[in-house]
Amino acid sequence: MARTALVTGGTRGIGAAISAALKEQGCNVAATYAGNDEAAAAFTKETGIKTYKWDVADYDASKAGIAKVEADLGPIDIVVANAGITRDAPFHKMTPEQWHQVVDTNLTGVFNTVHPVWPGMRERKFGRVIVISSINGQKGQFAQVNYAATKAGDLGIVKSLAQEGARAGITANAICPGYIATEMVMAVPEKVRESIISQIPTGRLGEPEEIGRCVAFLASDDAGFINGSTISANGGQFFV
Repeated sequence: MARTALVTGGTRGIGAAISAALKEQGCNVAATYAGNDEAAAAFTKETGIKTYKWDVADYDASKAGIAKVEADLGPIDIVVANAGITRDAPFHKMTPEQWHQVVDTNLTGVFNTVHPVWPGMRERKFGRVIVISSINGQKGQFAQVNYAATKAGDLGIVKSLAQEGARAGITANAICPGYIATEMVMAVPEKVRESIISQIPTGRLGEPEEIGRCVAFLASDDAGFINGSTISANGGQFFV
């Protein structure tokens, strides 16, 4: 029987590649998005993957959205917490609003996404929780105190969930992508992009599909003994 996978922020960039990889693996995939209806419609038309709209920063909206996904596709076996935002500013210029927006989406949003599916996973004795963190959660980044804090916090969530879920057949792991060739990265000036690439030992940006394949593996039965781990997919740019 095909498993059901939920991918937050799953219609664009890395999230779209994750959704596609899980579908290719045979999963029934639900991809969420926050606001870009046009991109979501195009994604569904191209892939056939159902999309659902809600704000992961809102617990009630997340719980209701997850209930709708499960009514449509069945109990969620795999959850990929990928949705995230940036509100960059040097710390002395960062506003409380910029701090709270990023924390609410990138950190609390993981709680809001995983918490509603956790009881069902425990009851069925199977679950895969995969959180998309970031290289900047491992090493920090100028003008990203808010973002780096949330992505580091995501790693703490994974390590704790791994211990709580292990005996119930649930694994929790994280992936920390480095610089990936998404629309956002490709839109920066070429000189800036070249500067980024010069710091990556492999000499190139990562591809979204490479992160998708990491997720597909962690979601598989083959990864049942991998729990509480972090995959650093950054081309050798940073080691932990």
